[in-house]
Amino acid sequence: MNVEAITGWLEAVGVPTEVISIGSEADNAWCLLRDEQPDEDGTLGWEVFWREQGNRYDWARFTNEQVACHYLFGRLTWAQVARGAVGLLPEKNGR
Repeated sequence: MNVEAITGWLEAVGVPTEVISIGSEADNAWCLLRDEQPDEDGTLGWEVFWREQGNRYDWARFTNEQVACHYLFGRLTWAQVARGAVGLLPEKNGR
């Protein structure tokens, strides 16, 4: 999974598009950004956070795009499960 694919995956599990911002910061949204400031090792990273009223919350930084995307996907999918929007499929034919 990468930044080109994550929006489609999140939509597939019912995450509203208005709470996702890929590539830019937006209030009242989960943001996934490329960090253009290298860390102390010179590595550029990826940031994931909730932004509200100009502040960042639940911030996490990753050195790998795929890991950052999977983190955001897992976090938002879990929220969908917790609120009952996503769950087990109904059993078919007694299975």
